Amino acid sequence: MEEIESLVASRSEERPLNGHCRWNGAKQSPAESKVVEDFRRRLKYFFMNPCEKYKARGRKPWKLMLQILKIAIITIQLVSFGLSNEMMVTFKEENLMTFRHLFLKGYNDQRVGKYAVYTQTDVYDHIDYIIDKYINLQNLTVGNHAYESVDGVYTPLSLCQEFYRNGSIDPGNETFDIDPKIEKVCNYIYPMKSFDSDSLARNLNLSLDFKRLLSVSINVTLKAINLQTVRHHELPDCYDFHIMIVFDNHAHSGRIKIHLENDVHIFECRDWNVAGTSGKNDYLLLLFDSLVILACFTSFILCTRSIINGIQLQFEYNVFFHVYYNKIVSRSDRMEFVNGWYMLIIVSDTLTIAGSALKIGIQTKYLTNYDVCSILLGTATMLVWVGVMRYLGFFKKYNILILTLRAALPNVFRFCCCAAMIYLGYCFCGWIVLGPYHEKFRTLDKVTECLFSLINGDDMFSTFQKLREKGYMVWLFSRLYLYSFISLFIYMVLSLFIAVITDTYETIKQHQQDKVPVSQLQAFIAECRDQPESGRYQTDEDPAYCCSSPCCLFG
Repeated sequence: MEEIESLVASRSEERPLNGHCRWNGAKQSPAESKVVEDFRRRLKYFFMNPCEKYKARGRKPWKLMLQILKIAIITIQLVSFGLSNEMMVTFKEENLMTFRHLFLKGYNDQRVGKYAVYTQTDVYDHIDYIIDKYINLQNLTVGNHAYESVDGVYTPLSLCQEFYRNGSIDPGNETFDIDPKIEKVCNYIYPMKSFDSDSLARNLNLSLDFKRLLSVSINVTLKAINLQTVRHHELPDCYDFHIMIVFDNHAHSGRIKIHLENDVHIFECRDWNVAGTSGKNDYLLLLFDSLVILACFTSFILCTRSIINGIQLQFEYNVFFHVYYNKIVSRSDRMEFVNGWYMLIIVSDTLTIAGSALKIGIQTKYLTNYDVCSILLGTATMLVWVGVMRYLGFFKKYNILILTLRAALPNVFRFCCCAAMIYLGYCFCGWIVLGPYHEKFRTLDKVTECLFSLINGDDMFSTFQKLREKGYMVWLFSRLYLYSFISLFIYMVLSLFIAVITDTYETIKQHQQDKVPVSQLQAFIAECRDQPESGRYQTDEDPAYCCSSPCCLFG
């Protein structure tokens, strides 16, 4: 940098008035030629792959070896956490299915459509059924479920009903008088209290005014322990299942929908003892997670340093061309110095460190955020494996894929923005017109999913078939709508999308065959004929080049 700045004064005096570049054939003094060649050599070294850098200066590719280590340990960590997470998810899902069979009268796994009742008698019967099963839970369940207790007192079942405050409805005379304000009344039943379910109304003073009734919700809290983790050398977790059974009558259509929701809280058991265990496996897992954090933190520091060095070299390159050749460096050339792969690695390292810290908290039972930890570790592992493409890019046959993706991305993004306008238009139209007649168009998110499936050729016939028995106007519109959408997006938009990528691929392939530099930066670097083995890349701080290095022998 000092040598570049030392030539600023002389360059400003000798610069041609017409702005022509001395690079295009003008004579240079020996000092100037040396500065140009040295800087060109620095640029070429900066863009070398790790093996070429090792040949040039004998510096070991620490970042490459660290990334290979990271791929191995992060994948092992993810598999370990995935197995543990799988047991947790299985336990939650199986308990949800158990509660449905225990508390929902006549529940069937093969049921088609939503679980619902249609008469007042059925509503009371189902409420009686739920209360009876809750009171006799200990004698019914085959699992290790128990009531929640606070200071030795079991948590009661709560039965709450929501209804309009006042209302007088007479559909026969087409008159009504409604106060829209909602009131909520709750009753509580303790597990130790028993009574005849036939006298439910008398014991609870339960009376439902179905004309004003909005919903009935029954809340139950049960506890359980996931013992299956013991077989995998993990301490079992204690679970709180907050079960809510809702009788939904908001529509007042004569059909009361019933659904069961299960909110799960996981925490460390108070007192535990597993025979034959010393906690050694837990310490090994914690040590392994700490190793992952250390490796990712080291990778984060190295990649951040490389990005800073690239930005500094970009600044020097910009000053060099402005001072020495009186040229403005293009934005695309400046972006060449910002290594996107390093940014990807930094993001993955950050996610891995956060996910590993959260995983340590889960293993030590201080935290139970399995979902957040899964997102962090899963995304980090995905980015780490995607980052492998950087090293495949050092081979010409694989590099064409990376170059095509990078070059095509701006055009693909602009194309998708235009196509999205048409796609959203069809989404809104299908939602408002076909929504009342077709389940796949009932909500806006279902419409987007249905149309995206149609673009990929999925479920076409069933979508047409379900609109066959509607009115003539709806049937005719649905045909015009579906035929125009499929023809437009499959035969035109999708084909143009593929053509954009194919055209970019052919352009990149032609440049590689002709070996023509595609930018000013590449053309400038291409004039440097010094090979990595020449020894001309050595500096005073670098060790002497050793020809017996592995990269020299096997490169």
